[in-house]
Amino acid sequence: MQFHRIVTSFAVLLALSAPVFAQQDHGGDERPERARQAEQPTSGGIFSLIPADSTTEHVFKAPSGELPYTATVGTLDLFGQDGNRTAKIFYTAYVAKNRTAGRPLTFAFNGGPGAASAYLHLGLIGPRILEFGASSDNGTTPELRDNPESWLAFTDLVLIDPVGTGWSRAASDDAARSFYGVRQDAESLAKAIALYAQKTNRLDAPKYLLGESYGGFRAAKVAASLRNTQGILTSGIIMLSPLIEGRFLANSDDPLSAALQLPSLAAGKLEQRNQFTPEKLAEAERFAMGDYLVALAGPSPGGPAADALYGRVAELTGIPQDVVARTRGFVGDVYAKQMGGPGRIISPYDASYAVPDAYPEDVNNRNDDPILDGYTRAYGAAFAAYARNELRFSTEMTYNLLNEDVNRRWEWNGSRGGDSRSLAGASTDIRDLLSVIPTFRLMIAHGYSDALTPYGASRYVIDHLPPELAAGRAELKTYRGGHMFYTKPESRKSFAADVRTFYEANATD
Repeated sequence: MQFHRIVTSFAVLLALSAPVFAQQDHGGDERPERARQAEQPTSGGIFSLIPADSTTEHVFKAPSGELPYTATVGTLDLFGQDGNRTAKIFYTAYVAKNRTAGRPLTFAFNGGPGAASAYLHLGLIGPRILEFGASSDNGTTPELRDNPESWLAFTDLVLIDPVGTGWSRAASDDAARSFYGVRQDAESLAKAIALYAQKTNRLDAPKYLLGESYGGFRAAKVAASLRNTQGILTSGIIMLSPLIEGRFLANSDDPLSAALQLPSLAAGKLEQRNQFTPEKLAEAERFAMGDYLVALAGPSPGGPAADALYGRVAELTGIPQDVVARTRGFVGDVYAKQMGGPGRIISPYDASYAVPDAYPEDVNNRNDDPILDGYTRAYGAAFAAYARNELRFSTEMTYNLLNEDVNRRWEWNGSRGGDSRSLAGASTDIRDLLSVIPTFRLMIAHGYSDALTPYGASRYVIDHLPPELAAGRAELKTYRGGHMFYTKPESRKSFAADVRTFYEANATD
């Protein structure tokens, strides 16, 4: 998760002891589990609510066989120049036992800014996964199950919650300000990664970063900071539904931004009509980057030309032609209220997902987002229960899944507030990483019907990389679904297979 838009809703510790616990395994049989709790001094304040690290032993039942692993839940301490602790970074690590030399180590985080890692953790890569029922959108009674597509099959995993999210906390509100910004955030996460690698003697492991939404942007910045301040080179980055260039995001009156978004709206409508095919989507892509882009960039069309243009947009999106004409073809501000039909609202996180509009009498959209504010909120409580019951990490502090205060206070390019995000970009970081790390590779993954961070924008970024850098090293993968396409089992399975191929290709270089 998630590039959170406010306008739309939107400890390094040593293990010393090993008490024994009886833990319920996933099949219902009781089996002994060892949990090693690390002693830590009482620091007072908010930090006193964060318990010692816990390590438990498990077995991942992959399709290829059983893989014993350890799960460590804990925190990493960050200190200021005065030697005082400034923050505790919460993390969960899954490490294969008896691993072979060269096994990769992947650090994962979500976005927001202000989102915790529970989305990726229980939605995609962890050994346990949260299912939302047969309809894939029931957050009231979700079920935690084994995840046969867990990336633990081919890489060790460390999921990190940035300061202000999950159970990561700054020492004070004033201290938090030093973490809520593009540069500050990247530096703090780079330090946390370096501390974990040092603590666990994994500095020699191939290191990968996985980031979702703003987390994709964050991954590029963290990789740059790892190189510049920690002397750690990243082997690869997987960006999932990323923000890469802020100028392409929700820029409703920019012709190029509109053209890059249109295919995702078309994909959403095709899904609603049960007519989705790659061929039909390819037709929408050609129209978007051809006649549509040219028309939006030029003077307003009139007569038959206008009727043809606006009629085609209406056909692709389901937005009434008169509404398309009124907006002169720029439909970024109206699709949410218009694509789902009368009295229904569309989520930008998946343009195929419509629910009854709570405010049908309003011209503008003021509905809570049905995905971000709906069933995906269940990841928070589910992770807190999982950490307590299976990973033996028990705290009286609540788990902060999505912290809107972090988002509001975020510093973009020296200024705070959502409007400044349009100036943010990570393309230069991607170019630099590809240029100076010869074995570095990039995979960008998107759901077709994600209208918030559309796949067209990432394709544009890749297409405009120097061929000498991008050839065979930067790729775009697309799947059925929206921003969190991994909530669809088939898309999650396909993505996991593609990512495994990505890791294996890097290992052979």
